[in-house]
Amino acid sequence: MASAASGKPEDEHAFLEALGRRVRERRDEAHLTRKRLAELSGLSERYLAQLESGDGNISILLIRRVAEALGCPLEQLLADRSVDPEIAAAVELLRGLRPEQRHEAVALLQQRFGETSRERARRIALVGLRGAGKSTLGAQLAARLRAPFYELDQQIERELGASLGSIFSMYGQDTFREAEARVLDRLTRTHRRCVIATGGSLVLEPRTYELLRERCFTVWLRASPEDHMDRVIAQGDLRPIRGREHAMSELRAILKQRERLYALADATVDTSGADEAQSLERLLEVVGEAASSQLPQERAS
Repeated sequence: MASAASGKPEDEHAFLEALGRRVRERRDEAHLTRKRLAELSGLSERYLAQLESGDGNISILLIRRVAEALGCPLEQLLADRSVDPEIAAAVELLRGLRPEQRHEAVALLQQRFGETSRERARRIALVGLRGAGKSTLGAQLAARLRAPFYELDQQIERELGASLGSIFSMYGQDTFREAEARVLDRLTRTHRRCVIATGGSLVLEPRTYELLRERCFTVWLRASPEDHMDRVIAQGDLRPIRGREHAMSELRAILKQRERLYALADATVDTSGADEAQSLERLLEVVGEAASSQLPQERAS
């Protein structure tokens, strides 16, 4: 059915009216006169007046020039519905971030509010330096949850048929990283529920760490450098600081380098000064809170 006033179909007329209204609103927000907008866009004032009144029939190329002159995204003018102010603010915030920051922000939003959040709550991944208690607490947590437990490094060794030392010496770091991502992808696709203890350096590989955080509820097992050192010595494993003079200084430097990355985990459990039983109870509490936060969604699904 055509509009009597314009001769255009009603849906086209309504679209042009809405477009004109958005241009007018955006011009008011930018504190621009129609004359000034005409100068910036290279279009005539008369043409802009027709556009704002809903009588124009503007091409996509010309509306792009208007959007550029208004300093707003083209989609904001073309959208069929009003943009929620909070959504608009979030989009503007994302636009102002560096590419790597934007990527991280989107991953965090998906991680916290995405469709896969319920699945993530069933898979627990522990991150942190060696000596944080990932293997010990991970195995105990899995037993309490009645879920399978996997040490990622052991799974990589099984995948490649060699020890970690041999993998690095024979094939190099790239082969290890490829296997790490491949094994993690397989574990998280084939197990709806599990506990995974990751290698301390996994967080240095952005895509693998992103995959981990997308598919698992991640917990940083944090400890003081002194506790890390004591536990590593007790394990008889001084990689990568064996034979070096300033071991504690290097350990502090490694922890400082990775601290920001570990902090991207969903939760943190500080194991400093705590025995295994106390650390396990803290870990169970954090995991329980994550699971219970998903209960309303579970019932609704």
